[in-house]
Amino acid sequence: MDVLTEIILYAGFSGITVFIGGLLANAFNHHIKERKIRYEVTHTAVAFGGGIILSAVALVLVPKGLGQLTLWPMLVSFSAGSVIFFIIDRKLSKSGGKMAQLLAMLMDFVPESIALGALFASDTSTGILLAVFIGLQNLPEAFNSFRDLVLSGYTIKKTLTMLFFLSFAGIAGALIGHFFLQNSPNTTAHMMVFASGGILYLLFQDIAPESKMKNHQWGAIGAAVGFMVGMIGEKVI
Repeated sequence: MDVLTEIILYAGFSGITVFIGGLLANAFNHHIKERKIRYEVTHTAVAFGGGIILSAVALVLVPKGLGQLTLWPMLVSFSAGSVIFFIIDRKLSKSGGKMAQLLAMLMDFVPESIALGALFASDTSTGILLAVFIGLQNLPEAFNSFRDLVLSGYTIKKTLTMLFFLSFAGIAGALIGHFFLQNSPNTTAHMMVFASGGILYLLFQDIAPESKMKNHQWGAIGAAVGFMVGMIGEKVI
């Protein structure tokens, strides 16, 4: 099997979990009727997804920037990500949209997929492990994104269709990384730091507050477990 075919297959695997996460969320909404269980599982899933997103920033995206970029270019990219996603989130809030999880998912999914494509030719084993890690990240994030999109007014069919097509973003990102950014580590690092700024804004503005449960403190354990999943993935990689 040639390198290009491997990139498409593994990036496709890492992306298809976006659609699977949406299907699981739809099944959960249809089959779990008890209000308390729905409330607890939903908020714990948000916390778990937030922990995984935070681990992507802390263990993958920011370290890439710290290792590759000098101080001021890194700060400019990080600040730009925060400000731009502040503007996007503000406009969505005014229109009644709830898409923080979807935006955060794409903000770590796409840069990591680009890194996957850039890395695969030189280090196939690490590329495979990164694909598995990205796929595991996408599952809870897509589960939560389904809820956000439905609450924003999208129909179930339209939401699942959107998640299905977004699942191919990993292949697109990996091919871009493979063909155009193998020899441009600075550009890849800027993208990752930019994504980090946007993710951290979304995490503390929208995702973390959504995970809090009244009269329950243990739900936040989901965030710790999510971060631990990221630690395991980083250690294995």
